Amino acid sequence: MEFTFDGQSIQAYDGETIAAALLAAGVRALRTTAGRREPRGVFCNMGACFDCLVQVDGRSNIQACLTPVREGMRVESQQIEGDWIPPT
Repeated sequence: MEFTFDGQSIQAYDGETIAAALLAAGVRALRTTAGRREPRGVFCNMGACFDCLVQVDGRSNIQACLTPVREGMRVESQQIEGDWIPPT
């Protein structure tokens, strides 16, 4: 299946997480910190650290390591802290 990350087409397998697909595509930085704008990527890969936050289809603070890829989803690196929206 296919989705986009910052406008770039990324290939993924059904059931794969966003983080796994991005790592396989060579993407390492998923967001920047609010204070010093330092890059962050996948650290724990199990949902404990929140370093892999991205924006998915316009929603901020989505954990890439816990979110399965969907065909056509639009994923963007998170450049600032987003408004917290609890997962549904």
